[in-house]
Amino acid sequence: MKGIWKAYIDTPLIKKVSIALILGAAAGFIFGENASVLSPLGDLLMNLLQFIIVPLIFFTLLVGVNQTTAENLGRMGGKVFIYYLFTSAVAIIVGISVASLFNPGQGTTLTGTENVEVPENPGIVEVLLSIVPDNIIAGFAEMNLLGIIFTSLVFGIALSVMRASKDLSKMGDRLYNVFEALNELTLIVMKAILQYVPVGVFAILADIIGNQGVDTLLSLGNFIGVLYIAILVHLSLYMLLMYVTKIKPSVFFKEARTPVITAFVTQSSTGVLPLTLNAAKNLGLKKSLYGFSLPLGATMNMDGAAIRIAVSTVFAANVIGEPLSLIAILQVVLIGTLVSVGTAGVPGAGIVMIATVFAQLGLPMEAVALLAAVDVLIGMGATALNVTGDLVGTSVINKTEKNKEAA
Repeated sequence: MKGIWKAYIDTPLIKKVSIALILGAAAGFIFGENASVLSPLGDLLMNLLQFIIVPLIFFTLLVGVNQTTAENLGRMGGKVFIYYLFTSAVAIIVGISVASLFNPGQGTTLTGTENVEVPENPGIVEVLLSIVPDNIIAGFAEMNLLGIIFTSLVFGIALSVMRASKDLSKMGDRLYNVFEALNELTLIVMKAILQYVPVGVFAILADIIGNQGVDTLLSLGNFIGVLYIAILVHLSLYMLLMYVTKIKPSVFFKEARTPVITAFVTQSSTGVLPLTLNAAKNLGLKKSLYGFSLPLGATMNMDGAAIRIAVSTVFAANVIGEPLSLIAILQVVLIGTLVSVGTAGVPGAGIVMIATVFAQLGLPMEAVALLAAVDVLIGMGATALNVTGDLVGTSVINKTEKNKEAA
């Protein structure tokens, strides 16, 4: 038994996850809906990942802030915001272009009986206000990532000021050492959780495939195919960006593939954040950068979601036989970019984003219900692209920061 456990521990994580994907898919097809008996194992993985998110973000960012200057932090933050907004807008343009080429939805009709309950869209103002939690403990308990980032930055900067003070420097250094130790302690716990990831991936994929089945895939196959083509096109733009900034894709994806594959299965950018942070650490990126950019990206940077909005909009327009005008396309780019930020972290966020854009453009809400039938299948690809975009952006910005230091 010890030999089997040692062999499991020594096997690279990506190999274990890949085997779990194959076995999970096979179990789903073989056992069908009965595969749902495995769902508690998948729920446990999500619980474990969410369990470690708060301390991981808080300690990583707090320690990272104290390893750089306020000037560097401000410069990196500006780059992160510009990158996220720019790539989200580009993703929508890619989605509209690909969808306009293949025209998904042509020949599809609405019966008028479709119905879906759309969660309320909190809006950008409410999301911005949530950055400053009115109760720190509640903010942490509710896993308000923007609030946790804000709290980490505030206390991290305060600790940096404390360490620079003549009177408080010794106390500040002792406190920093405590936080650094807690950060290392959190990483040890995370390494243990990583060993369970393959089991959870196996269970989640088996449950998804068992419940979705082939019929669901075929019913809107054209739409799903177009969406995944758009995702691949946008992925090629990431590759081009890495080539321009001299980042080796082979090195990047060696570390990025585990969080990306897990995101594909779990459909949660936030849930796989511990794996994304671990990948950034293994890539040798600055802790002061990735401790800020990746949690922010998990709530703000939604390239996959943006493509989903674009393809869904073209689909709905084709269903009612009214192709999008130039003005409507511009509206999709603007509204879609803002909505992908404004609905961050909302349960059923994909449906919220699509419904919001449809409402603005006067497209039928019945089409939202139609798309909800394949929500899981399209959410998988969109989430994987979200996580890839977060890591690509952080790697590119890290590269520019190294050039800045060299200068």
